[in-house]
Amino acid sequence: MDLKATLINENIPLPDDFFYNIQKYKEHLFKWNKIHNLTGARDEATLNDFIYDAVYPVRFLKHYKNLLDIGTGAGFPGMILALALPDTQVTLVEPLVKRASFLQFIKADLGLGNVRVVKKRVEDMQAEHFELVTSRAVTDTKMLLKLSENFRDATSTLLFYKGEKVFNEVDASEINVEMPHKIIQTAHPSGNNRHYLLLGENL
Repeated sequence: MDLKATLINENIPLPDDFFYNIQKYKEHLFKWNKIHNLTGARDEATLNDFIYDAVYPVRFLKHYKNLLDIGTGAGFPGMILALALPDTQVTLVEPLVKRASFLQFIKADLGLGNVRVVKKRVEDMQAEHFELVTSRAVTDTKMLLKLSENFRDATSTLLFYKGEKVFNEVDASEINVEMPHKIIQTAHPSGNNRHYLLLGENL
């Protein structure tokens, strides 16, 4: 996949320096990954797919003042969203030292004033309000709702990156989702289907 051409073709609104920053991010990730095993994305095609997956929701997201990404790992989706949304203050929560160190390095190297890295489990963070809470491949929806309780209110929006199991997870008998929600499905260029679960009053 030609990442730049694909994102431009999708009409995803991105800042002028996005592709420069993404290229630097990719170069650093490949170097760090050889030593620290930060992510399973070990080739450019897989990494491009991860980046596309992370940034695609910019197509349908509203403007948010701040964002909390639970379990950012090597940067998906939180760091990628931070590069795409320079006017949004992004807090990346990652408990593993090697991953948090990488995120901090990327923040410093790219001069990202809108990024804060928190090296903790989200359960150990002090309560704080965020307009948008995101997470990818951390745990199921029921647990994510529990983990995010101290960081959202009725005005907040939740965006969870999901696979096919999302339909089971949002079954009312399983998680009793009282807040409005919708599932946005898209076929990615890689051939994989992605389901973005949005929850909140202001969808």
